[in-house]
Amino acid sequence: MTLLAERTRPPVGHRRAGSRSGRRAPAPLRVVAFLLLAAGSLVALAPFAWMVATSFKQPQDVFTSTPHLLPTTEEGDWAGTLANYTEVFELGGFGGAFLNSVLVVAVLIPLKVFCSALAAYAFARIPFPGRDRLFAALLATIMLPSVALLVPKVYVTQWLGMADSLTGLIVPSLVSAFDIFLLRQFFLTHPKEVEEAAMMDGASRLRIFWSIALPMARPALAVVTITAFIFHWNDLLWPLVILSDQDNYTLPLALQALASGRVAQPHLVMAGAVVAVMPVILIFLIFQRRILDGIQFTGLK
Repeated sequence: MTLLAERTRPPVGHRRAGSRSGRRAPAPLRVVAFLLLAAGSLVALAPFAWMVATSFKQPQDVFTSTPHLLPTTEEGDWAGTLANYTEVFELGGFGGAFLNSVLVVAVLIPLKVFCSALAAYAFARIPFPGRDRLFAALLATIMLPSVALLVPKVYVTQWLGMADSLTGLIVPSLVSAFDIFLLRQFFLTHPKEVEEAAMMDGASRLRIFWSIALPMARPALAVVTITAFIFHWNDLLWPLVILSDQDNYTLPLALQALASGRVAQPHLVMAGAVVAVMPVILIFLIFQRRILDGIQFTGLK
Protein backbone atom coordinates (compact mmCIF):
# COMPACT_ATOMS: atom_id res chain seq x y z
CA MET A 1 0.00 0.00 0.00
CA THR A 2 2.84 2.38 0.82
CA LEU A 3 4.60 1.64 -2.47
CA LEU A 4 1.37 2.17 -4.40
CA ALA A 5 0.73 5.47 -2.63
CA GLU A 6 4.24 6.67 -3.41
CA ARG A 7 3.83 5.74 -7.08
CA THR A 8 0.48 7.48 -7.43
CA ARG A 9 1.45 10.58 -5.45
CA PRO A 10 2.40 13.52 -7.74
CA PRO A 11 5.85 15.02 -7.35
CA VAL A 12 6.25 17.80 -4.80
CA GLY A 13 7.43 20.31 -7.38
CA HIS A 14 4.48 19.48 -9.59
CA ARG A 15 2.03 20.00 -6.72
CA ARG A 16 3.59 23.33 -5.79
CA ALA A 17 3.61 24.54 -9.37
CA GLY A 18 0.00 23.54 -9.75
CA SER A 19 -1.03 25.32 -6.57
CA ARG A 20 0.77 28.48 -7.66
CA SER A 21 -0.73 28.41 -11.13
CA GLY A 22 -4.16 27.79 -9.63
CA ARG A 23 -3.94 30.93 -7.53
CA ARG A 24 -2.82 33.18 -10.38
CA ALA A 25 -5.39 34.97 -12.47
CA PRO A 26 -5.70 34.03 -16.14
CA ALA A 27 -3.39 35.85 -18.53
CA PRO A 28 -6.14 37.92 -20.24
CA LEU A 29 -7.33 39.21 -16.86
CA ARG A 30 -3.79 40.15 -15.88
CA VAL A 31 -3.34 42.04 -19.14
CA VAL A 32 -6.62 43.91 -18.63
CA ALA A 33 -5.68 44.75 -15.04
CA PHE A 34 -2.27 45.99 -16.17
CA LEU A 35 -3.82 48.18 -18.87
CA LEU A 36 -6.33 49.64 -16.42
CA LEU A 37 -3.59 50.41 -13.90
CA ALA A 38 -1.43 51.96 -16.62
CA ALA A 39 -4.33 54.12 -17.81
CA GLY A 40 -5.08 55.21 -14.25
CA SER A 41 -1.43 56.08 -13.70
CA LEU A 42 -1.36 58.21 -16.85
CA VAL A 43 -4.50 60.05 -15.76
CA ALA A 44 -2.99 60.70 -12.32
CA LEU A 45 0.40 61.79 -13.70
CA ALA A 46 -0.94 64.02 -16.49
CA PRO A 47 -1.60 67.08 -14.25
CA PHE A 48 1.81 66.67 -12.61
CA ALA A 49 3.54 66.45 -16.00
CA TRP A 50 1.70 69.56 -17.21
CA MET A 51 2.68 71.41 -14.02
CA VAL A 52 6.37 70.55 -14.44
CA ALA A 53 6.34 71.44 -18.14
CA THR A 54 4.60 74.77 -17.50
CA SER A 55 7.17 75.67 -14.84
CA PHE A 56 9.82 75.81 -17.59
CA LYS A 57 7.72 77.85 -20.04
CA GLN A 58 7.98 81.55 -20.73
CA PRO A 59 4.85 83.70 -20.29
CA GLN A 60 4.18 83.89 -24.02
CA ASP A 61 4.34 80.10 -24.26
CA VAL A 62 1.63 79.63 -21.63
CA PHE A 63 -1.07 81.74 -23.26
CA THR A 64 -1.23 80.21 -26.73
CA SER A 65 -4.17 79.14 -28.85
CA THR A 66 -2.53 75.75 -29.44
CA PRO A 67 -1.07 74.62 -26.12
CA HIS A 68 1.91 72.27 -26.12
CA LEU A 69 3.18 70.12 -23.30
CA LEU A 70 6.87 70.94 -23.79
CA PRO A 71 8.17 74.48 -24.29
CA THR A 72 9.53 74.45 -27.85
CA THR A 73 10.09 76.95 -30.62
CA GLU A 74 8.40 76.86 -34.01
CA GLU A 75 11.35 74.86 -35.30
CA GLY A 76 10.89 72.30 -32.53
CA ASP A 77 13.91 73.34 -30.46
CA TRP A 78 13.83 73.36 -26.66
CA ALA A 79 12.71 76.75 -25.33
CA GLY A 80 12.53 76.01 -21.63
CA THR A 81 14.03 78.28 -18.99
CA LEU A 82 15.05 78.00 -15.36
CA ALA A 83 14.45 81.70 -14.81
CA ASN A 84 10.99 80.95 -13.41
CA TYR A 85 12.49 79.16 -10.41
CA THR A 86 14.87 82.05 -9.77
CA GLU A 87 12.11 84.61 -10.07
CA VAL A 88 9.66 82.75 -7.86
CA PHE A 89 12.12 82.83 -4.96
CA GLU A 90 12.47 86.59 -5.41
CA LEU A 91 8.73 87.31 -5.39
CA GLY A 92 6.49 87.38 -2.35
CA GLY A 93 9.08 86.09 0.12
CA PHE A 94 8.90 82.59 -1.33
CA GLY A 95 12.39 81.71 -0.15
CA GLY A 96 11.60 82.79 3.41
CA ALA A 97 8.37 80.82 3.30
CA PHE A 98 10.29 77.72 2.24
CA LEU A 99 12.65 78.12 5.20
CA ASN A 100 9.69 78.65 7.54
CA SER A 101 8.11 75.41 6.36
CA VAL A 102 11.38 73.55 6.86
CA LEU A 103 11.72 74.99 10.36
CA VAL A 104 8.15 74.12 11.32
CA VAL A 105 8.33 70.49 10.22
CA ALA A 106 11.86 70.06 11.63
CA VAL A 107 10.68 71.12 15.09
CA LEU A 108 7.10 69.88 15.02
CA ILE A 109 7.44 66.36 13.64
CA PRO A 110 9.94 64.95 16.20
CA LEU A 111 8.04 66.51 19.11
CA LYS A 112 4.69 65.33 17.78
CA VAL A 113 5.86 61.76 17.22
CA PHE A 114 7.49 61.59 20.66
CA CYS A 115 4.44 63.00 22.48
CA SER A 116 2.08 60.70 20.59
CA ALA A 117 4.25 57.66 21.29
CA LEU A 118 4.53 58.54 24.99
CA ALA A 119 0.76 58.93 25.35
CA ALA A 120 0.09 55.79 23.32
CA TYR A 121 2.42 53.73 25.50
CA ALA A 122 0.69 55.00 28.63
CA PHE A 123 -2.72 54.01 27.26
CA ALA A 124 -1.42 50.60 26.22
CA ARG A 125 0.70 49.57 29.21
CA ILE A 126 0.19 51.76 32.29
CA PRO A 127 -3.04 51.18 34.25
CA PHE A 128 -4.44 54.32 35.88
CA PRO A 129 -7.93 55.41 37.00
CA GLY A 130 -10.17 56.46 34.12
CA ARG A 131 -7.78 55.27 31.44
CA ASP A 132 -10.42 53.64 29.24
CA ARG A 133 -12.82 56.57 29.54
CA LEU A 134 -10.10 59.04 28.73
CA PHE A 135 -9.09 56.99 25.71
CA ALA A 136 -12.73 56.82 24.57
CA ALA A 137 -12.96 60.61 24.86
CA LEU A 138 -9.78 60.88 22.83
CA LEU A 139 -11.24 58.66 20.12
CA ALA A 140 -14.38 60.80 20.08
CA THR A 141 -12.32 63.77 18.95
CA ILE A 142 -11.33 61.86 15.82
CA MET A 143 -14.96 61.88 14.70
CA LEU A 144 -15.11 65.67 14.92
CA PRO A 145 -14.21 67.54 11.73
CA SER A 146 -11.08 69.62 12.00
CA VAL A 147 -13.02 72.76 11.08
CA ALA A 148 -15.16 72.35 14.21
CA LEU A 149 -12.03 72.56 16.37
CA LEU A 150 -10.62 75.54 14.51
CA VAL A 151 -12.27 78.30 16.56
CA PRO A 152 -11.31 76.82 19.98
CA LYS A 153 -7.73 76.37 18.76
CA VAL A 154 -7.62 80.01 17.66
CA TYR A 155 -8.92 81.22 21.05
CA VAL A 156 -6.42 79.10 22.97
CA THR A 157 -3.55 80.18 20.73
CA GLN A 158 -4.43 83.85 21.18
CA TRP A 159 -4.83 83.38 24.94
CA LEU A 160 -1.33 81.88 25.11
CA GLY A 161 0.04 84.83 23.15
CA MET A 162 1.27 82.68 20.26
CA ALA A 163 -0.89 84.10 17.48
CA ASP A 164 0.86 85.21 14.28
CA SER A 165 4.03 83.26 15.07
CA LEU A 166 5.65 79.99 14.08
CA THR A 167 5.23 78.85 17.69
CA GLY A 168 1.49 79.16 17.19
CA LEU A 169 1.78 76.75 14.27
CA ILE A 170 3.76 74.18 16.25
CA VAL A 171 2.31 74.00 19.77
CA PRO A 172 -1.39 73.39 18.93
CA SER A 173 -0.38 70.55 16.60
CA LEU A 174 1.76 68.60 19.07
CA VAL A 175 -1.06 66.17 19.92
CA SER A 176 -2.80 63.95 17.38
CA ALA A 177 -5.58 61.63 18.52
CA PHE A 178 -5.21 59.42 15.46
CA ASP A 179 -1.46 59.02 15.93
CA ILE A 180 -2.00 58.07 19.57
CA PHE A 181 -4.63 55.52 18.57
CA LEU A 182 -2.42 54.02 15.86
CA LEU A 183 0.64 53.72 18.09
CA ARG A 184 -1.40 52.35 20.99
CA GLN A 185 -2.71 49.55 18.79
CA PHE A 186 0.85 48.76 17.80
CA PHE A 187 2.13 48.77 21.39
CA LEU A 188 -0.64 46.33 22.34
CA THR A 189 0.86 43.78 19.96
CA HIS A 190 4.21 43.82 21.78
CA PRO A 191 4.84 40.79 24.01
CA LYS A 192 4.55 41.79 27.66
CA GLU A 193 7.13 39.19 28.65
CA VAL A 194 9.96 41.33 27.30
CA GLU A 195 8.93 44.33 29.39
CA GLU A 196 8.30 42.20 32.47
CA ALA A 197 11.79 40.74 32.17
CA ALA A 198 13.22 44.25 31.94
CA MET A 199 11.27 45.29 35.05
CA MET A 200 12.69 42.33 36.95
CA ASP A 201 16.15 43.57 35.99
CA GLY A 202 15.33 46.95 37.54
CA ALA A 203 14.43 48.97 34.44
CA SER A 204 11.99 51.83 34.92
CA ARG A 205 8.94 52.48 32.78
CA LEU A 206 10.67 55.32 31.00
CA ARG A 207 13.72 53.17 30.31
CA ILE A 208 11.52 50.38 28.95
CA PHE A 209 9.68 52.86 26.77
CA TRP A 210 12.89 54.35 25.38
CA SER A 211 14.99 51.20 25.01
CA ILE A 212 12.40 48.52 24.20
CA ALA A 213 9.03 49.91 23.13
CA LEU A 214 10.25 52.61 20.74
CA PRO A 215 12.75 50.43 18.83
CA MET A 216 10.11 47.74 18.39
CA ALA A 217 7.63 50.33 17.09
CA ARG A 218 9.81 51.61 14.25
CA PRO A 219 7.38 50.60 11.46
CA ALA A 220 4.48 52.43 13.10
CA LEU A 221 6.68 55.40 13.97
CA ALA A 222 7.75 55.62 10.33
CA VAL A 223 4.13 55.77 9.18
CA VAL A 224 3.25 58.43 11.75
CA THR A 225 6.34 60.50 10.91
CA ILE A 226 5.86 60.47 7.15
CA THR A 227 2.11 61.11 7.22
CA ALA A 228 2.61 63.95 9.71
CA PHE A 229 5.31 65.47 7.50
CA ILE A 230 3.09 65.36 4.42
CA PHE A 231 0.13 66.85 6.29
CA HIS A 232 1.96 69.74 7.94
CA TRP A 233 4.09 70.51 4.88
CA ASN A 234 0.94 70.92 2.79
CA ASP A 235 -1.26 72.45 5.51
CA LEU A 236 -2.90 75.68 4.38
CA LEU A 237 -5.93 76.15 6.65
CA TRP A 238 -4.26 76.57 10.05
CA PRO A 239 -1.48 78.93 8.83
CA LEU A 240 -4.08 80.91 6.89
CA VAL A 241 -6.11 81.45 10.06
CA ILE A 242 -3.35 82.08 12.58
CA LEU A 243 -0.76 84.01 10.53
CA SER A 244 -1.02 87.56 9.23
CA ASP A 245 2.61 88.68 9.01
CA GLN A 246 4.01 87.77 5.60
CA ASP A 247 7.43 87.11 7.13
CA ASN A 248 5.92 84.11 8.96
CA TYR A 249 4.21 82.63 5.89
CA THR A 250 4.76 78.98 5.16
CA LEU A 251 5.09 77.53 1.68
CA PRO A 252 1.36 76.85 1.02
CA LEU A 253 0.49 80.41 2.11
CA ALA A 254 3.16 81.93 -0.12
CA LEU A 255 1.97 79.82 -3.03
CA GLN A 256 -1.63 80.88 -2.41
CA ALA A 257 -0.59 84.53 -2.29
CA LEU A 258 1.33 84.11 -5.54
CA ALA A 259 -1.63 82.46 -7.26
CA SER A 260 -4.07 85.15 -6.12
CA GLY A 261 -1.99 88.08 -7.37
CA ARG A 262 -3.38 90.81 -9.54
CA VAL A 263 -1.44 89.65 -12.60
CA ALA A 264 -1.88 86.07 -13.77
CA GLN A 265 1.50 84.33 -13.66
CA PRO A 266 0.81 80.63 -14.14
CA HIS A 267 4.42 79.87 -15.08
CA LEU A 268 5.59 81.18 -11.71
CA VAL A 269 2.77 79.48 -9.84
CA MET A 270 3.68 76.15 -11.42
CA ALA A 271 7.34 76.65 -10.59
CA GLY A 272 6.39 77.32 -6.98
CA ALA A 273 4.14 74.27 -6.95
CA VAL A 274 7.01 72.09 -8.19
CA VAL A 275 9.23 73.44 -5.41
CA ALA A 276 6.50 72.73 -2.86
CA VAL A 277 5.79 69.18 -3.99
CA MET A 278 9.34 67.92 -4.56
CA PRO A 279 10.22 67.39 -0.86
CA VAL A 280 7.09 65.28 -0.40
CA ILE A 281 7.94 63.16 -3.44
CA LEU A 282 11.53 62.69 -2.29
CA ILE A 283 10.45 61.69 1.21
CA PHE A 284 8.01 59.16 -0.20
CA LEU A 285 10.52 57.68 -2.65
CA ILE A 286 13.19 57.34 0.02
CA PHE A 287 10.97 55.86 2.72
CA GLN A 288 8.33 54.04 0.68
CA ARG A 289 9.53 50.65 1.96
CA ARG A 290 9.09 51.79 5.56
CA ILE A 291 5.63 53.13 4.72
CA LEU A 292 4.55 49.79 3.29
CA ASP A 293 6.07 47.89 6.21
CA GLY A 294 4.32 50.15 8.68
CA ILE A 295 0.98 49.77 6.94
CA GLN A 296 1.43 46.01 6.95
CA PHE A 297 2.31 45.88 10.66
CA THR A 298 -0.34 48.33 11.85
CA GLY A 299 -3.16 47.15 9.62
CA LEU A 300 -3.78 50.69 8.39
CA LYS A 301 -5.94 50.81 5.26
